[in-house]
Amino acid sequence: MTIRESAEMYLETILVLSEKGAVRAIDIARAMNFSRPSVSVTVHNLEREHYLSISEDSTIKLEPKGLEIAERIYERHKVLSQLLESIGVSKETAAEDACKIEHDISEETFNCIKKAIKKSGLTAKAAPKASAKAKTTSTKKSK
Repeated sequence: MTIRESAEMYLETILVLSEKGAVRAIDIARAMNFSRPSVSVTVHNLEREHYLSISEDSTIKLEPKGLEIAERIYERHKVLSQLLESIGVSKETAAEDACKIEHDISEETFNCIKKAIKKSGLTAKAAPKASAKAKTTSTKKSK
């Protein structure tokens, strides 16, 4: 099954939010600036496809295949943000642009970017953990 960009955004948002503690649908709705009912529908669809699970206390946890996707997308975000910052793009713009690129870039291109960064020694300040809200706001604007 091919996963859509919107589902990737949900999984990535859950990953980022889970770094701060338990995640519930209302947290996702706030972070993504979406309505609670919209989030509920999508979360249940992702649960049905085994990307995440919802416990009895309504906390949401990524399942292995959802975690794998979330980590891949989040790694892309961090690396692309770092690259853009290293060439002079502002932190905010770098995060917004990385969010747009991270879903569409091929694995081959991304791996070459990582190699080039390592080979050249390019470094920016620590790659930022973009807020899920900032990332989804920029994604909604670009759609």
